[in-house]
Amino acid sequence: MSKSNLGVTEHNRNSAGLRYVYPVVSRRAGGVSVGINLNTNSACNWRCIYCQVPDLKLGTAPPVDLALLEHELRGFLHELLHGDFMQHRVPKGVSRINDIALSGNGEPTSAGEFAQVIELIGKLKHELALPANLKLVLITNGSLIYRENVRHGLRRMAQLNGEVWFKLDRASEAGMQICNNTDISITKVRENLATAIALCPTWLQTCWFVLDGTAPNRAEEDTYLNFIAGLLRDGIKPQGVLLYGLARPSHQPEAPRLAALTAQQMEAFAARIRALGVETKVTP
Repeated sequence: MSKSNLGVTEHNRNSAGLRYVYPVVSRRAGGVSVGINLNTNSACNWRCIYCQVPDLKLGTAPPVDLALLEHELRGFLHELLHGDFMQHRVPKGVSRINDIALSGNGEPTSAGEFAQVIELIGKLKHELALPANLKLVLITNGSLIYRENVRHGLRRMAQLNGEVWFKLDRASEAGMQICNNTDISITKVRENLATAIALCPTWLQTCWFVLDGTAPNRAEEDTYLNFIAGLLRDGIKPQGVLLYGLARPSHQPEAPRLAALTAQQMEAFAARIRALGVETKVTP
């Protein structure tokens, strides 16, 4: 196992020397997040221009070796709970297990075994007597929530103190094409989001950043706010918004065109979201 110290700017999927399991210090979670990378081939069905995955390619997750995943996750959780990993690898003040997070090098719900992975996590939470309040987080672009195995997984997540972080970087098709390189319709995004919210507590996760020297303009903010207002009018209520900026370098061709917004700029937009009555957490 690698002996380098963990930090908020380093999310190396190989930091534990395992295929599927990796630890990170999460800025937004404020503790150690036990990551599960189902996309070991670095394949995703979107290509977000701020993505930090090198050699990202278009595609889906390969078949998951469930036995190996169980072995890795059981062993690593045992090390966190009973070994000296926290003492030697994790900065003081964040040496706690905050969550188990399905994220990794692509869209995790593209794995055909997604629902089985959720069941496996539930089994280990019970066997290892993990705290009931330990979160299970799915970080997703939400595009595959129409699949029954994904819906089944979300229903099970809701029983395991789970929550979905649903990507919504922009609320227009043009904006999503620029930021995420996807042709999905905003109508379909709304349908998928409504499904997620109905099945499991769901946060919107929004990356807000400078592109080509220009911050998102008022019209982009208004489009986003109108999208959320429309959800609320129809009784579709997310838990809130996780608004975050750029902390790690992109490995996409657009990287030189990207820059972080100031904390003040982020807070100004967050204030407009909060004015809708929606909880908003900011991580510049």
